[in-house]
Amino acid sequence: MKIRQSQYTDLPQLLQIYETARRFMQQTGNAGQWVDGYPKEELLIDDINKGNSYVCLNENNEITGTFYYIVGEEPTYLNIYEGAWLNDDPYGVIHRIASSGKQKGIAETCINWCLEKCENLRIDTHRDNKVMQSILQKLGFTYCGIIYLENGAERLAYQKLIG
Repeated sequence: MKIRQSQYTDLPQLLQIYETARRFMQQTGNAGQWVDGYPKEELLIDDINKGNSYVCLNENNEITGTFYYIVGEEPTYLNIYEGAWLNDDPYGVIHRIASSGKQKGIAETCINWCLEKCENLRIDTHRDNKVMQSILQKLGFTYCGIIYLENGAERLAYQKLIG
């Protein structure tokens, strides 16, 4: 699988992938995450503008997944409760991993690509997102505690260090 930065021409496919992901989350007991059409097109355009949106391409150059990645401070990670981050070193952040549902292993591919770019990675997920929690555990992430999003929603916070 290949990974490249998202382009504006990818927007219709990205919106469809996120719709598929929302349905999948509802079917797997996670109806409280990504509600009300999140992520909205405006957010995805902003991610593309900033160069932080990526897509996964299969061998036929079809988009099979998407995610947000940045190396830098995530404001919602400044305060962590009922635990602590593994370190205070610079870190990479992954958000909004989503799959088209047409290929297995998208989340793992995205996360491993990010780990190649930055060996100190943080990610968070909804308490009901058992699928993502399982993937993070499988990939060796450490549960660090609870963070709160800008809207006050709780998320479980994870970190992985290499080296």
